Amino acid sequence: MSIVRVALDVPLPRLFDYQADEVAESDIGCRARVPFGSGRKLGLIVAVAAASDQPTEKLKPADAILRDMPPLPADWLALCDFCSRYYQHPLGQVMAFALPPLLRRGKLPRPRKVSGGGTPAAKSLPALLPEQQAAVQAIHASGGFAAFLLHGVTGSGKTEVYLRAIDAVLAAGKQALMLVPEIALTPQLEQRVSERFPTACIVAAHSGVPDAARARGFLDALAGRADIVLGTRLSVFMPLPRLGLIVVDEEHDASFKQQEGLRYSARDVAVLRAKQLDVPIVLGSATPALETFHHAISGRYRLLELRHRAVAEAPPVVRMVDTRKEKLQDGMSAALLDALATRLARGEQSLVFLNRRGYAPVLACPACGWISRCQRCAANRVVHLADKRLRCHHCGLEAGIPRACPDCGNQDIHPFGRGTQRLEAALGERFPQARVLRIDRDSASTPKRWQALLAAIHAGEADILIGTQMLAKGHDFPRLTLVGVVGADAALFAADFRAPERLFAQLMQVGGRSGRHDLPGEVLIQTEHPAHPLYRALAEHDYAAFARAQLDERRAAGFPPFSFQALLSAEAPEIGDALAYLAAARAAAVPLADAQVSLYDPVPMRLFRLKNRERAQLLVESTSRPALQALLAAWSERLRALKAPRELRWHLDVDPLEF
Repeated sequence: MSIVRVALDVPLPRLFDYQADEVAESDIGCRARVPFGSGRKLGLIVAVAAASDQPTEKLKPADAILRDMPPLPADWLALCDFCSRYYQHPLGQVMAFALPPLLRRGKLPRPRKVSGGGTPAAKSLPALLPEQQAAVQAIHASGGFAAFLLHGVTGSGKTEVYLRAIDAVLAAGKQALMLVPEIALTPQLEQRVSERFPTACIVAAHSGVPDAARARGFLDALAGRADIVLGTRLSVFMPLPRLGLIVVDEEHDASFKQQEGLRYSARDVAVLRAKQLDVPIVLGSATPALETFHHAISGRYRLLELRHRAVAEAPPVVRMVDTRKEKLQDGMSAALLDALATRLARGEQSLVFLNRRGYAPVLACPACGWISRCQRCAANRVVHLADKRLRCHHCGLEAGIPRACPDCGNQDIHPFGRGTQRLEAALGERFPQARVLRIDRDSASTPKRWQALLAAIHAGEADILIGTQMLAKGHDFPRLTLVGVVGADAALFAADFRAPERLFAQLMQVGGRSGRHDLPGEVLIQTEHPAHPLYRALAEHDYAAFARAQLDERRAAGFPPFSFQALLSAEAPEIGDALAYLAAARAAAVPLADAQVSLYDPVPMRLFRLKNRERAQLLVESTSRPALQALLAAWSERLRALKAPRELRWHLDVDPLEF
């Protein structure tokens, strides 16, 4: 009789021992169905032992060991183990999260016929610029683990570098993993990869893939049949026995950080995985995360720069439009309206960027001060005039737009501020001859509608685009020559220390949509602070100057990457309960913390009420990552032992991005 040690999908940081007949070391990584409590659960075998810490008579026998798929390899189990320890999350839950739902439930999809070998068909390829060629050669010559930052201006041909590097990997009989931040970018990239490698087996992995297809892709990767895995953050857990290269496109994007459950950074896990398997990893961006840029200039990563656009002769001209003394027309300056009219006359496309969907941020009564607050969140409900609704963008609570003030009966209530729907209406009236197309999460609510909108843009069926950050990156519209930015100033003075970094990235990315081909591009940014250093760096296309200035500020303030952080959050029906739990948690941590660790006081979150639950947080910071990790490991045990109200929920977020 042997013992199998099983990781189960339960919120307990431990493994469970079961008796099993005819089990061997080769069964490690297999799924096992076992009794648990009054029911049955499916888990993963992580060890086979001759004895257990528990008395043998108390051990239940495993119901079945499922050998209907190859066992998950040791490097995959080690990756999950690292994530469990680093992100302070139970191992069984990490492994369950990393498995496709179908396999997690003990089922297997029907097999599919897989075509392809990994060798691309011969075809004419675009000529590489010298900088691109040097980058491809450096990646190919790495000979093992190396982390490269491919810092290229927008339109510099980063994707072509990725494809050439993947080409070399496939030719060597290995697999490639390519991560992108959002599902919206996956279909067009998948098409480009498929066209470049028509005989390769390509697996798409993202939340839009049906369960059966997702499980088949996982099994194709595990069996070594998949040549290229292309997906969003969860695909970093794809088992790849022949992995030879990892690419993380738009590595700075916050979408790579999971914000619930296992709060992991796919970019950071990808770097760890590349080091674990001794393969190169390429992190690409026009606006790298400051942490990544710091690693590059300090020598931890290798910096590869693409300073020139691959097709266009020059980057777009960036100009600030000073709006301090100008009366705007529907939120737009005369300079922006004139530029739009000029593009219309020339038959070129324009993009007006406003990162706020809906018609207006709030509906208000000037007589009594009533505003359209959300009853469940500490936020306002947004006016969506197209479907005549007030909608909270945090919890989804909605209602019809009232005809009069609910408090005083005043019929003269107004929307204040503007969103993409309001801009759409204003531009439609201003330019009745123009075809105005709005692109945001409301108009592109499904993948099918999103693809239809993109097809319309590429077909030249739109003259003026109005868009949110959905259009800010990864898109190539040959006839788009003007980008106008509305409402960017709010982020200049936000409380979050990451706000300037995010604003710079967003504006450089969206500005990079203009003038990508033979037509010159222009970017107009409306602002009341035209001399702000962030805007000056943007106008000069000088990311490095901006980044170094930001790093100097962070070094002086002791912010990441010069410190390491974890955030303990608690939520309950009443804020007092959340704050009381965090105060007790802080008291439990004080004896565990050494001089390198700082424990801050509990405070309510900025959005302190969400979905009828009130939220608070406690920040832990250290100049030493090992010191912080040592505290978190010991503290987690005490947190689980703390008494708390039944409805209170808490979680730890290591390396948090949101506060």
